Amino acid sequence: MSLANLLDKAANGGRLSFDEGVRLYKEADLHALGAAANARRMQLYPTNDVTYVIDTTINYTNVCNVHCTFCAFFRPEKHKEGYTMSHDQVLARVKYAADQGATQIMIQGGVNPELHLEWFEALFNRVRMEYPNVDIHSLSVSEVIGLANVEKMPTHDVLVRLKAAGMKSLPGAGAEILVERVRKRISARKVTPDVWLGVMREAQLLGMPTTATMMFGSIETDEERIEHLDVLRALQDETAGFTAFIPWYYVPWKTPLRGKEATGLEYLRVLAISRLYLDNFPHLQASWLTPGLKMGQLALFYGCDDMGGTILEEQVVHDAGSTNEATRKQLEELVVTAGFRPVIRDTYWNVRDDVALASA
Repeated sequence: MSLANLLDKAANGGRLSFDEGVRLYKEADLHALGAAANARRMQLYPTNDVTYVIDTTINYTNVCNVHCTFCAFFRPEKHKEGYTMSHDQVLARVKYAADQGATQIMIQGGVNPELHLEWFEALFNRVRMEYPNVDIHSLSVSEVIGLANVEKMPTHDVLVRLKAAGMKSLPGAGAEILVERVRKRISARKVTPDVWLGVMREAQLLGMPTTATMMFGSIETDEERIEHLDVLRALQDETAGFTAFIPWYYVPWKTPLRGKEATGLEYLRVLAISRLYLDNFPHLQASWLTPGLKMGQLALFYGCDDMGGTILEEQVVHDAGSTNEATRKQLEELVVTAGFRPVIRDTYWNVRDDVALASA
């Protein structure tokens, strides 16, 4: 099949094989790839609406026993720069975000072996009771597995208790590249791809929606990027539990792994192939936090239907060397000047007109 025919097939929702995905990713002209992704996005959402959520990321601890080489945020156990927020400190940040209209609270940190499941249950119960209008979209597969190890209980049971405490959904953090060779090089203490997918499956079967991510640009090959998309697509076929895919690129400046930053062209190519290959994912997010706001705006023409969140605070990517920030007004201006209409949503893509006057 010619490249042109392959692009037409993908733009019309035809499923790409692994080999076809690799071929398009490596050989297709970037603008042709973007046009096909945009055509597919407009087929799925034939309006000018671009959604975003008012949210924050509270990094409650930087103590972590996983020690990933691509991370500049973590501190090993007992390190003098290690910190863990008190519940009151976390709640103060939740209040700040909620006062500005945030509906999504992401509480994420390192895998701190000093924290037990009861610590999170008490925290989430307080957030749920004191701020009932915010959704607790929090932790990561790594943190759930860390809790299972501390408590010596199955991850399924940890998720059941977290859900009962108010954690409504599980973010896709910690996926990086779901290929064993890559994970052994950049995050040797993390779980295998099958285990990561297994915890996601457990959460989804418990009725907890999840997102999926990909951190690309460290040491993986083009084929391994498609392999990552392939395993996510297979799980989505099985569960339909992913709400969105968020690819973002590795920021190397202050990490032990070092390396170089992906280019803007590479970022757009990943977005476009993601929209075409992940034919069963509802939403694709423009992850402006690492490539910047202007690249985030361009992403709207490469398959994205969502601008992600305002991210009122965040420390992990910042510590790696990223300095990008955005206000709600800036995000909306980017959407409007690109020719679209900004629409505020919540974690589950419900339109939230009630926070239209939020000050974030």
